[in-house]
Parts: sequence; structure tokens; C-alpha cells
Amino acid sequence: MPTDRPLDELIEELTGALTSPQAELRDELAYSTLVTWVLNGTLDDRLTDLATRMTKLLEHEAVQARTFATLILAAVVERDSAADLCDVADVRDWRDAFVTWYTGERDLRGWDPKLGWLHAVAHGADTLGAFGCSPRLSAEEAAELLAVAAVRLVTPNDYLFAQQEDDRLALAVALILCRRDLGEEQSVAWLSVIDGYFATGEPGPVPVPASNTMRTLHSLYLHADLGVHYENLTRDLAHSEAVRKAIASLLGKVWPSLPTG
Repeated sequence: MPTDRPLDELIEELTGALTSPQAELRDELAYSTLVTWVLNGTLDDRLTDLATRMTKLLEHEAVQARTFATLILAAVVERDSAADLCDVADVRDWRDAFVTWYTGERDLRGWDPKLGWLHAVAHGADTLGAFGCSPRLSAEEAAELLAVAAVRLVTPNDYLFAQQEDDRLALAVALILCRRDLGEEQSVAWLSVIDGYFATGEPGPVPVPASNTMRTLHSLYLHADLGVHYENLTRDLAHSEAVRKAIASLLGKVWPSLPTG
């Protein structure tokens, strides 16, 4: 932590750098520094203000600003979950702003040769998981976030996941599904969004959202079967068998050779 400048001034500079088209400045300096300060407690008395800044950046014209703002927002939510620092109403406001951005974002590129990492789906998945695991939100609210993941997958787009976006999103969903207060029906109801989308399929080339969705479900199935290995812990989904069977049934509709039992 630099000692020759006021902390608020440093935060202002780093927040501005999140919008930079220079990947090194944005990713290796601004993002890395802010996340470190958030998670180690340096910014505990400024979390609400920082999260509010990030929700405003979710509306920024530059895609890199939006996709890195959501990562900082994820860190704030994780810190609050660990240290109980923020108001429930604020967390819900941030969630609403995030959901609006995540379901509406159209630039899903993972990597750009000039801008570097953008990763809207993957970065947003981290935020989705943070909100979905937050003790501030009820089981019902967590279940609604599962549906947000489904909507993100089936929304028309021409970007085929190429940078493990499917794995990142599956991990976020799996972490939410580890919540012990989720009922069995809540754990699988969100898949109806995908079921409805698959039902619209027609002969011909597989649409990009369909391919992205199938691949994400493949990854999620592994978590349902083997558990979630995250932050040196292994967790099981609260209703792993029900989730596994529901995913198998869905995938069997688009690839009949798969076992569905």
C-alpha cells in the first residue's frame, strides 16, 4: 500500500484504469490491486462506495470497463459474505444492476488481440456465483440467479465459447447449487429455460447458443457427479442426483445416444 498518496485518490485512479484499453494497466495493475485490497480488508470502510462505482461502470461504453467492473463487484460481495459489512438492500441493488448487465451484454468475446482479456461471460459468472452464494440472499433469490445463468446461455449471440467460458459458468452454477437451503425443485427448475430453448431446435447447423449451452451442461454434470473442487475445498451439490438426472434428460433430447438414467 503506497503511503505517499491518499487512499481515496488511489482508488479513483485505479477505478479509472479499469476502463483502459491497455490490458497490462487494466488487468495486472488496476484489477489485481483493487481485488487484493478488497479481499484483504483494506477497503472495508469503502466497500459500498466501491460497489456503487462498479455498478455504474457496468453501463460504460467500453466493453473492458464493464467486464472488469463485474470482477471487482464479485470481490466486494465475497468480502461482505466473509465479514458482514454491507447492507442487504445495497447487495440486492448491486445484484439487480449486475443481472441487467449480464443478461443484456452483447459483446461476449473472451479475448481480443488489442484489448486482451474481456471475458464477459466468465467474469460475469464469477459475480453470479458470488451473489448466489451470499448469505444476504435467500434460497429463492439464489434460485432466481440460476435462471439468470440459463437466460445468459440461450440469449442469441454469435460468440462460440473458446476460452473456457462454459467451465467458468458451470462452476458458478455448481457453487450456488451447493447451498444447503436450496430445495430439490429449486435446484432443477431453472433448467426449464433451457428445455424450452432446446424445444425450438430445427434440423441444420447447431446454433451457437445451443452449443454453448450443451458444453456448459456437460461441465455442470461433472460437478453434479463428482462435486465442486474450489478454494482447496470439495463440496457436493445439495441435490446432486436430481441435478444430474435433470441434466442427463436435457442432453438426451439433443443427443439421443447419451444415457439419460
